[in-house]
Amino acid sequence: MKRFFDAVTNLFALWTVLGSAWAWFFPPHFTWFVDPANRVLGATLLNAGLGLIMFGMGITLRFEDFREVLKTPGRAGLGVLAQFLVMPALGFGLARAFSLETGLAVGLILVSCCPGGTASNVVTYLARGNLALSVLMTFCSTLAAIVLTPLLTGFLAGKYVEVNRLNLFLNMLAVVLVPVLAGLALNRFLPRLVRFVTPWSPVLSVLVIVLIVGGIIGASKETIRAHFGVLMLVVFLLHACGFGLGYAIAKLFRLPLPDRRTLSIEVGMQNSGLGSGLAKTPKFVAQFPDPAQALLAPVPCAISALYHCLIGSFLAARWRREREEDRSR
Repeated sequence: MKRFFDAVTNLFALWTVLGSAWAWFFPPHFTWFVDPANRVLGATLLNAGLGLIMFGMGITLRFEDFREVLKTPGRAGLGVLAQFLVMPALGFGLARAFSLETGLAVGLILVSCCPGGTASNVVTYLARGNLALSVLMTFCSTLAAIVLTPLLTGFLAGKYVEVNRLNLFLNMLAVVLVPVLAGLALNRFLPRLVRFVTPWSPVLSVLVIVLIVGGIIGASKETIRAHFGVLMLVVFLLHACGFGLGYAIAKLFRLPLPDRRTLSIEVGMQNSGLGSGLAKTPKFVAQFPDPAQALLAPVPCAISALYHCLIGSFLAARWRREREEDRSR
């Protein structure tokens, strides 16, 4: 059974591609998962799914793992610094280099100034990176984003984005911190139950990520189709360069291999859902003199959600396979 679960998990990239294609041709099969009207116990299905994944990852961690990370806080600090230097610079540079329309340029800059997304923790988990470091970086970058996202977006895009700080903080507590701590506690006090549940966690992670990507693709199908061309290339370059530069920075500072993978993933993956939400708020829309340009701003965020998961899933599959090949030697 373990081999079957491992085989399914190692094909994460394939399932992401197939799920995206399926969502493109049959959007209703996936859009229900990202529809905020659909809730379970008061939480959206999207947040509930991510919370469930984080709980599944939490049961694979020990409190000792976080103590090891906190012994060298510079690694988390380096990752957060890279997150808010590399990605905003790439977003601004690509928007200028490709002379994007105002709405598309602002949307690209906005998503590049967002913190790392919770999906990065899932991809790090699948890639056999340093999960404790990944969770710590995601939480720290999200807290920093309360100030840095509006400041950087305002500076680079010439506009100010108002972030609901309390809501963002509470979302991080609910989706990341609380489920991980619950999983840690379960691992500590009910180890036998954890050994039974653990093999299912990676498969569940793959399923939820496919549902997330497919849901966003299905919901944004028409806007993606209308602006397919250069925008697809620009968003791809944003994330591909982010992954590459994140890994290069970690290597430059001589971090161990699992930490290099973690920084690569954390820098390359953005909280595209946050970007989409900010781009659709009335105050953000009101900043555009032309309403048509305001409608374009969420498009780069939607495409970003696909690209960073696709690139991340390909890297996770490759790095996971390399780890297993090393073990078999």
